[in-house]
Amino acid sequence: MQQNNGQWPAPGRIPTEGAFSAFSSPFITRFWGAITCFTLLLSHSCTGIRTEQYFPVTTLQAEKRPKISPSCNDWRAYLPDVAHPEYLPVRHLRVNFHILNSSDSSHNFRPPEARTYFKRLLEVANERLDTNVRNWRSPEGTAVLPRRYRYSLTSQPGDDGFYFHFDDSLYYFISQGKNQNNYRRTVIDRYAVGKDSIINIFVLVHPDDSIKSPTYRANSQGIALGTSLKMAGIFEKKEPPENFAGLLNHEIGHILNLSHAWVEDGCPDTDNHPNKCWDWSPDPPCRDQATNNMMDYNAYQIALTPCQIGRLHAVFANLKSPVRRCLMPVWCTRNPDKDLIIRDSVVWDGARDLEGNLTVAPGGSLRLECRLSLPAGGRITVQAGGRLWLDGARLHNACDLEWQGIFVEGNKTRRGEVFTLKTAVFENCPAGKPAKQQKTRGGG
Repeated sequence: MQQNNGQWPAPGRIPTEGAFSAFSSPFITRFWGAITCFTLLLSHSCTGIRTEQYFPVTTLQAEKRPKISPSCNDWRAYLPDVAHPEYLPVRHLRVNFHILNSSDSSHNFRPPEARTYFKRLLEVANERLDTNVRNWRSPEGTAVLPRRYRYSLTSQPGDDGFYFHFDDSLYYFISQGKNQNNYRRTVIDRYAVGKDSIINIFVLVHPDDSIKSPTYRANSQGIALGTSLKMAGIFEKKEPPENFAGLLNHEIGHILNLSHAWVEDGCPDTDNHPNKCWDWSPDPPCRDQATNNMMDYNAYQIALTPCQIGRLHAVFANLKSPVRRCLMPVWCTRNPDKDLIIRDSVVWDGARDLEGNLTVAPGGSLRLECRLSLPAGGRITVQAGGRLWLDGARLHNACDLEWQGIFVEGNKTRRGEVFTLKTAVFENCPAGKPAKQQKTRGGG
C-alpha cells in the first residue's frame, strides 16, 4: 500500500485537478485519450444528492483478463499502513492440536492438562503476534510494523479442536540417525483433520532410547510440512507454555512462506549472519551478532521485518495459495463494522479482501491495480468530490457471491468520478441496464 499527497508524474501517484495545470494542453489531450470517465447526471436540486450505478465501457465479464501488474505479487504492496491499519485487515489462521501418546498414556500430556497447556500456548503465541519490535539486525531506520495476523483454535462438529491419539508406532519424533522420521508425513496422513483448511499441529515426543544417547539432541524442535507441522520436546522439558510460543510462531512462519532469516531469505531488511548466539550478551561476539528475529534460532523470536510481514500477507491474498484456505473467510459477507472510508490519496497496488463497504469520500482518491474482493451485498461508493481510478483491477467477491457494484454520487456543484486507466474486470456483479437512480436529501 502506498499513500501520498504528491503531484502526478511521480510513479505510483494519483493526479489531482491542480496537477493537470502544470502540464501543457497536448499532454492533457494524450492522457485524457488513454482513459474513460463516467459522467454523472446531476440533480437540479441544490441540496440533493443523486446516486447512479457505474458501468464500465467494456463488458462486465471480460473474455480475457488484463495482465496483472507485477506489484500484485510484490511484498511491498502488502505493508500495513500504520496510520490506517484497517486498509490491511487482520487475518485469522485456523489451527488445531493433535497430542500423540503411547498406548499406556505415559509419554505425553493427558487430555485435561493438554487442553490447559496448549490453550495457554496459543494465547501467548497470539500475544507475541500482537507485538513487534525492532529487528536487531536490520538497517537503521527500518520500520516496525504490525503483523496483522493471529491464530484461532478451530473445532469440528462434536469436538473442541483437540485430538488425542494413542499410537505406539507414531507418537515419537526422531530428528537424526537411521530411524529419522521428522520429515515423514505418516502421522499427518493418518490423523489430520481438515488439513485442506486448518493448520494441524502435531505434538510428539523424543523416544526414550534416543534421549539416552549422548549424541542425540532431545531439545524442543519443530518442522513444517505443507499446512501441517510437528513439534517435539515440549513434554520432556517440563517448562511453561510461554517458553514455546516462539517455536510455534517460527514453524508457522515457514508455512507462511518465510525462510530462515540468517541465510538469504529474499528480504533486504534481514541480513546473513552466523546465527550462533542464542542470547544477547554485553561481550563479543554476541554483543554484535545476537538476533531477535522470529525466523532465526534465538531466545526471543519476537521481531518481524516489513519485508517478512509483506511476504506473508502476499501469501494470504494469493487465491492459489494453500495457506489462504486455512484463513477464516471473513470477507464473504459484509460486516458493517468493517466499512472503510478513503479520505486521502491512496494506491492499492496489492490485492485486498474487504469485509465491508468501501467509500471514497470528498477529496479522497483511490487507485486499484490488482484484485479487490467486496463482501456479498457490499458496494463501492464514490462520493461527490471523490475519485476512483481503475488500473487493470479485478473487482469481485472471493466467495463467488454477488456484490452490488460501484455507485457514484453527485449534486449540482460536484460529482464523484471513476476513471479507467487499464481495462477492469467486474465479476459477481449485477449486469444490465443502470439501476434506478436514488435521490437522497442532504449536503453535497
